[in-house]
Amino acid sequence: MVTIQEKKKYQAYYTKSRPIVKYMVDKLSIQPMDKIFEPCGGDGELVEGILKLNNSARIDICELNPYSVELLNKKFSDYLNVSVWECDILLDLDLNLKTGFGGFYDKIIANPPYGAWHDSEKKAILKNTFPGVYIKESYALFLFRCIDLLKEGGMLSFIIPDTFLNLHMHKALREKLLTRTKIIELALFPSSFFPGVNFGYANLCIISLQKTSAKKDCLNNIFRVLTDFSTVEQLNYYDKAKLKVYDFAQEEILSNPDYAFFISENSKISKIIKHSTTYIGDIAKCVTGFYSGDDKTFLKVLRHNLKNGKNYGLIVNEKINTTYQHSNDILDGIEAEDCFLPIVKGGNVKYFKPDVWFMDWSKESVKHFKKDKKARFQNPSYYFKMGVGVPMISASSITAALIENKLFDQSIVGVFPKDENLTYYLLAFFNSPTCNQLIRTINPSANNPANYIKKIPFIEPNKAVLIDVTEKTSAIVESIKRTGQYDLQVEKEVHTLIKELYGF
Repeated sequence: MVTIQEKKKYQAYYTKSRPIVKYMVDKLSIQPMDKIFEPCGGDGELVEGILKLNNSARIDICELNPYSVELLNKKFSDYLNVSVWECDILLDLDLNLKTGFGGFYDKIIANPPYGAWHDSEKKAILKNTFPGVYIKESYALFLFRCIDLLKEGGMLSFIIPDTFLNLHMHKALREKLLTRTKIIELALFPSSFFPGVNFGYANLCIISLQKTSAKKDCLNNIFRVLTDFSTVEQLNYYDKAKLKVYDFAQEEILSNPDYAFFISENSKISKIIKHSTTYIGDIAKCVTGFYSGDDKTFLKVLRHNLKNGKNYGLIVNEKINTTYQHSNDILDGIEAEDCFLPIVKGGNVKYFKPDVWFMDWSKESVKHFKKDKKARFQNPSYYFKMGVGVPMISASSITAALIENKLFDQSIVGVFPKDENLTYYLLAFFNSPTCNQLIRTINPSANNPANYIKKIPFIEPNKAVLIDVTEKTSAIVESIKRTGQYDLQVEKEVHTLIKELYGF
C-alpha cells in the first residue's frame, strides 16, 4: 500500500480514463517495430492501452516507486517484450548507457508526476542537469528529458497540467518545444475529466509532438489546439462544431513574450498583448501584501458568520483604531490599546470590501512580524496607501476591490498607480470583462500573481473617458458603502467604455 508520504514524494495520478488512454495511444501512430518507452509506469494503464493495439510492441517501463515496480512486474510477467526498470529517469546513469546518451525510442507515452517532492541534494543535481528548467515542477523535467530520449522523427504523447503554456518559469521548456519538436496537437480540458484529480490552479493538457532537429521545420509547423470539451469522450469522437479549434504556427508562438501560448478566440487579444507598448507594470507598482505568520493569534473578525470567520476570535470595538491614518510612524506599530487595524483580504468581491477583518498592529506585534521567519513583512512602503487589490486566486473572472489606505494581506496583489488619478479607472478595469479576457489569455489558470498582472496591456484613456469612468466607478463604490448594492447599468456603461478603448 502506498503511504501518504510516498504519494507526496511521487505525486502519481494514475491514468484510469479509457478515453484518455485511447486518445494518447492513437496519437503515437504505433508501428510493429517501434521501440516504446513509458518513463513513469504507475499502474501500467498506458502500457496496457498500447498492448491492446499491438501485443508484440517492444516496451521499456521505468518507475521510481518500488511498490509500483513490483505491481508492474506481476502485471506484465507474461510479456517477454516488456521490460520494467526501477529507476529515476531524471538522474539514472544506467538509463543513459542503455539508450546511448540520446535519441533511442520511436515512441514515448506518459502521465508524469506533477509537482513531486525532491530533497535539497536532488534539487542541486537537477539544477545542474536541467539548466533553466523549473525543477519544482516534475512534469516539466520529465517532458524535457523525454524529448532528448526520442529518436529523430519519434512521437511523444504526455498528459500534464496546462501551466507550461504560459507561466514564466516554463520559458525554457517552451523554447525547446517550439524549436526542437513539431507540436501535433494540444487538447485542453478540465482536470475533473481525470479520475481522482481536480486541480484548483490548472486544467490538463495532452500534448502530442514529433521530435525534429531542424529549427526551420519546427518554426514552420502548424499545430492544432482543441478546447471547450464538455465530456471526456469528445477526445476521440469530437464534433468540431461543438469544440473551439485553433491553428497556430510555432514561429508565431516563439515571437510572443516569454514564448507564451496565447490561446484566445479573439485574435485581437493576442495582438494587443504581443504588440502593446505599455503594460500595467509600467504605470503601476504591483506588489504582494502582508502575512502575520500566525493569523489565528493576530487576526480578528467582526462576525463569526463571515466566511472562515468561525476560526478566528471576535474583535472588540474598543480595540479598533480609527485614527491610524494620521500616524507618521505607523510602520512601527501603535502604542495605544486600540491597536487593531482593518486589513483587506482575498475573496472575489468587486469594488469595495467593508472592514470586517482586523490585524493586531501593536508595537510589540509589529516587532514580531519584522523578525519572525514565518511572517511576511513585505513591501511595507505600500501599506496604508491608496490602491487597488486584486485577489491572487480568482473564480471564473478576475475581480478587484479598493484599498483605501489600509493594510492588505499576501492573498492580494496591490496595484498602486504612479498617477493616483488612475486609481478608480484601474478599479473599473480590473472588474471588467475586457481585463478578464486579457489576463486569462496571458495566464489561463485561476492564479493572478503580480508578475502576470504586470503583463496586462494598458491603453491610456483620454481625459474625457478617464473622468467619466472615474466618476461612475466612484459612484459604484459610494453606493456599495451606503446600501451594499450598486447600479448594474452604470457598471455596464463603464465596461462598454473600456471595451471600446481596447477595440474588442
